[in-house]
Amino acid sequence: MKFTLPDLLFSPSALEPWLSAESFEYHHGKHHRAYVDKLNGLVEGTRLDELELTDVVRRAQGATFDNAAQHFNHSFFWSCLGEGEAPPPADDLRQAIERDFGSQEALEAEFERSALAHFGSGWCWLVKDASGGLRVGTTADAGCPLTENETPLLTCDLWEHAYYIDHRNDRAAYVRGFLRQARWDFASRCFRSPGGIEAEILGASAAF
Repeated sequence: MKFTLPDLLFSPSALEPWLSAESFEYHHGKHHRAYVDKLNGLVEGTRLDELELTDVVRRAQGATFDNAAQHFNHSFFWSCLGEGEAPPPADDLRQAIERDFGSQEALEAEFERSALAHFGSGWCWLVKDASGGLRVGTTADAGCPLTENETPLLTCDLWEHAYYIDHRNDRAAYVRGFLRQARWDFASRCFRSPGGIEAEILGASAAF
């Protein structure tokens, strides 16, 4: 399978001043593209060559896992973002948030705390676990919830290349901005239909 860089679902300048067009030029156009190109070279001619991206993430190890997971994580991250005011979580996700966190505000506070407490590079996630419960947590480097049998609903990239152009070392301002931009309509679709995540993040069915 030839993996490709998904298009952004918004113009590169749409999220200014939180993130600039220059940030997306480097983050999407260079960092993410490099993961895709490296992944294609690593899987070519191997048993992973015909698998869907999510299956490669679940089965691969070493450099192949790192690049496959970073391709998935970044593609998922772009789908968590959009211009304009996002709709609130759909009723089923809202009810799960209230059940497990108490309120939307409490969830966002926990997400911010988790993201700021994470040391080094990685990702902050809202996930649905195998029992249907929601939790917030982080993964280091290229770590991905798919390997833990969890369904990702929302993620924020904590690698410095995600925010350093616009926020320098102020991760807190970056994370708070992410929570203002987060597409809860996308999280709601992932909560309801986890099997459609790959098509959604790779641009086959996303519509904002």
